[in-house]
Amino acid sequence: MTRHDSIALFESTEIRKVWHEGQWYFSMGDIIFALTDSSDVAQYVKKMRSRDPILQNNWGTICTPLEMITKDGKKRKIQTANTEGILRIIQSVPSPRAEPFKQWLAKVGYERIQEIEDPELAQQRMKALYEQKWYPADWIDKRLRGIAIRQNLTDEWRERGITEQRDYAILTAEISRATFGMTPSEYKEYKNLPTKSKTNLRDHMTDLELIFTMLGERVTTELSANEQPEWLPENQTVAKRGGRVAGNARLETEKELGRSVITPENYLGDSKKKTLPENK
Repeated sequence: MTRHDSIALFESTEIRKVWHEGQWYFSMGDIIFALTDSSDVAQYVKKMRSRDPILQNNWGTICTPLEMITKDGKKRKIQTANTEGILRIIQSVPSPRAEPFKQWLAKVGYERIQEIEDPELAQQRMKALYEQKWYPADWIDKRLRGIAIRQNLTDEWRERGITEQRDYAILTAEISRATFGMTPSEYKEYKNLPTKSKTNLRDHMTDLELIFTMLGERVTTELSANEQPEWLPENQTVAKRGGRVAGNARLETEKELGRSVITPENYLGDSKKKTLPENK
């Protein structure tokens, strides 16, 4: 499904974009114009493709014709690309304005190679990113621990023959429903987060919400390793049981605290000091 058009900005130049099949697609022509100021974008693209045979051969895969509002106010199909496709196209643009993007891509690639050789670097960089977003230090520690527990769980599911992202989502929803009474998508709605974006629900959880998420996933991992379920329905049963352990612990905690652990608060906003108060 394709959603409404929107506008992004690059150095005050408008870049049209449209939501399509779970991600943003950007106007390829707008990107080229922003990077080159070419008076004839179509001709520029033609020359660019002729200079890059690999880009030319994969053009149909990289670019997707989608409807967008044109300058005359009408909707027409134009060439678009998702983020990955746009980054590939930028590599073929011999413009000084594209050079910062190319340097950034080289830096990201180098860092990825470093992280493969030393996985701790990935965690350090992730911690630095959360710090730049002004998340509290103690929250960051729990978030990173939660990521490690989640990775252990997906590794265990892979051992049990679960390989499809759709199946991961089904099992994750079982744990979440048993823990919090909501699936992740329902939880996003409860927290007023954009449900159709890649916004990570866990980046908007409180300490206690993160703790019970970790508990449900860790118990599920232990149960799965002990019982070694073979099919998706069996894994679903294990996921429900793991989530139920966390759900019961949550209910006991709420009884003692006299309030709900689940909160509609989130970390959205531009405040430099990230605060996510528990609901009273």
